[in-house]
Amino acid sequence: MPKPRLTIDGVTYRDLNGNGNLDVYEDPRQPLEARVSDLLGQMTLAEKAGLLFHNFTFMTEEGTILEGQSPWGAPYSTADSVFAKHIVHEALGNMVAPAQMIAWHNAMQHRAEESRLGIPMTFSSDPCHGAGHRDLNNNANNHFSAWPQPIGLGAIGDPALTQQFGDIARQEYRAVGIHMALHPQCDLATEPRWARIVSTFGEDAQASARQTAAYVRGFQGEQIGADSVLCMTKHFPGGGPQMNGDDAHFHYGREQVYPGGKFDYHLVPFEAAFGAGTAQIMPYYGMPMATAHEEVGFGFNKSVITGLLREKYGFDGVVCTDWGLITDAHVPGGTFWARAWGVEHLSRLDRVKKVLEAGCDMFGGEECPELIIELVESGQISMDRIDVSCRRILRDKFRQGLFDNPFIDAAAALAMVGNAEFRAAGAVAQRRAIVPLHNDRGLLPVRTRVRVYVEGMDASVVAQYADVVTTPAAADMALVRISTPFYAREGGIFLENMFHTGDLTFTPEALAPMLQLCAAVPTIVDIYLDRPAVIPEIRAAAAALLGNFGASDAALCDIVFGAVAPSGRLPFELPSSMEAVRAQKEDVPYDSVDPLFAYGHAVHWTV
Repeated sequence: MPKPRLTIDGVTYRDLNGNGNLDVYEDPRQPLEARVSDLLGQMTLAEKAGLLFHNFTFMTEEGTILEGQSPWGAPYSTADSVFAKHIVHEALGNMVAPAQMIAWHNAMQHRAEESRLGIPMTFSSDPCHGAGHRDLNNNANNHFSAWPQPIGLGAIGDPALTQQFGDIARQEYRAVGIHMALHPQCDLATEPRWARIVSTFGEDAQASARQTAAYVRGFQGEQIGADSVLCMTKHFPGGGPQMNGDDAHFHYGREQVYPGGKFDYHLVPFEAAFGAGTAQIMPYYGMPMATAHEEVGFGFNKSVITGLLREKYGFDGVVCTDWGLITDAHVPGGTFWARAWGVEHLSRLDRVKKVLEAGCDMFGGEECPELIIELVESGQISMDRIDVSCRRILRDKFRQGLFDNPFIDAAAALAMVGNAEFRAAGAVAQRRAIVPLHNDRGLLPVRTRVRVYVEGMDASVVAQYADVVTTPAAADMALVRISTPFYAREGGIFLENMFHTGDLTFTPEALAPMLQLCAAVPTIVDIYLDRPAVIPEIRAAAAALLGNFGASDAALCDIVFGAVAPSGRLPFELPSSMEAVRAQKEDVPYDSVDPLFAYGHAVHWTV
């Protein structure tokens, strides 16, 4: 173990070689690139190799370093998976209460400081602020402020509000030790069956571009510094046009298709991200079909990563692959195959080599630095090539001030997380994102005290606005909350069962009780639109219809009962039938025949 750091006039000294002599470790007075070069010159090949990996890690409920079993049910050792392999970038596989998260974070940073070079940890997370449904796309944390999902920010369409969200989320992230956002997801929702639409800003490229730029500015600031959260914008060059809507996490969804010739259309939001200074980029799993590019997954694709991203757009930030391109994972029920689409025949070693040759810097969801070491020692990859990626990665750590102070002041941080101001801003946004879809009978807003029957809601919340009754026969009206349907793939394993995928229509058995209720009493239906639902029968039967993108029962009631005027607009069209969905082109926006509700549709009123 090296001796503790000694800091004199801002310069840090450490025993780097274990010989009892103090060497200059870090001089913050130097220019950024000089600091990076100094550290890079001190690193061994093993330390450099570890720098290129970004996997999941876990904490205990008590906020201690985990050694034992992960919350996902598999054996896990932080010592073996992180520190022994010199890995200093980790995504949070679970989150606990803020005080415990802070304790864990500081403990991890202390462990990192005990390493030979003391390189601090960088922690990342998927989105944590979405109200409503918690799923693969939304790791909602009740300790944070609650906002509509990103698709709801698209429904609001206000870049200033999106930047405010990013700024608040940034403060809450940094308060608990999250330094990097594995978002925004600026893919375009041009294929309505795709399971990840809820994390996009919608299907219009220019509208998404405005939201993307504002999002990045909110998280990173105008210039990256010690208070910034870095954005890993994804999924370059656009993960939306999945063939038949199947997702590229799985072999049957590996093909991205462009029947409408709109490859460049999907690049527009990324151009805005570059303009806003996004620190990092993540390519998607998919392999582009019938384009000018090699038909291999984007993380392996040199013409996309080097030719398009690096050379055409001049992006010199970190490129991190999506998770699990190299190694198969054995999970309950079967094997979750590595997403090595188009290069399945290659060995793990050759897959790593192809990713590096494509121009990527980091391997997401992997912990196999021994393969980097083998490639360099065998002469297949040069040390200079590894240094290029290490330099980019270290630059971000320095820009965020992690070498100067990686620790959290718990007292100040706990006052920040989920404070009243942040929660109030999120509550306003939830209301702004709700979209009234039809109000043909003029039922909305409900301005008088009525008797209401509710389904899918907390009756105690509705009781603050109306008299809740227990049967439709006793009601003046009904208020029902439902969600866009999805159908798990038969025999699916692991993530397959977490994806909201398949047809967008309700089964006759699910539809019948809703239609019966609508026939019995005037019914207001609110539907959670994590994907575009096909609901012509509900539209015809309901007295009024609303769409939400992550909203509390109180937020909905404020719209329904006239406390707040609606202002959201559809960020994607709602098709009229599954036949229209199947006939539209995966890469083309708002192109289904005779949609039930067009892109941008809304029925607004004043209060």
